[in-house]
Amino acid sequence: MNIFLTLFIEFFKIGLFAVGGGLATIPFLYDLADRYDWITPEMISDMVAVAESTPGPIGINTATYVGYNAAGIAGGLVASLALILPSFIIILLLAKTFREFQNNRYIVSVFSALRPAVAALICTAALQVIQNVFFIDGVFTAGGGIISCLNEKSIILFLSLLLLSFKTKFHPIVYIGIAAAAGIVFKMN
Repeated sequence: MNIFLTLFIEFFKIGLFAVGGGLATIPFLYDLADRYDWITPEMISDMVAVAESTPGPIGINTATYVGYNAAGIAGGLVASLALILPSFIIILLLAKTFREFQNNRYIVSVFSALRPAVAALICTAALQVIQNVFFIDGVFTAGGGIISCLNEKSIILFLSLLLLSFKTKFHPIVYIGIAAAAGIVFKMN
């Protein structure tokens, strides 16, 4: 199948089913990493870090990156368009009919049921990112014990920034800058 058609189909599906925003796309990205060589699980953690620290929604930023990685600039455009197209279509349909159905008990029930599903997707994504950040090579190996698998530098940086964010109220870009500087100084890889 043509790479552009594959990118379009995959990211259209992600855009259609990743209800709850950009972080809900992360489990779908891990699925793509398992099926295609466009990205690796380790790259997803890096993408999330970059996408969260750059302007724009995380879903679009990651779609653009994956599409570009798979097929250059055109691939980035195709993946980005495919990701936003389902939302665009759904919003158009909802805007037209929302007033009629906003008090419909079935519609209210559907939206109530989507909230826990979105929370589960976001928690799954968070756990996958934590695994890739805090464990060496993103894998816990039972043979060597938990201590030998930990990425101490990442854990120390995380705990330091967590404590700093509780004690101070700097703009988030300050914490991102501190993390970037620490990565350079301490060679965090």
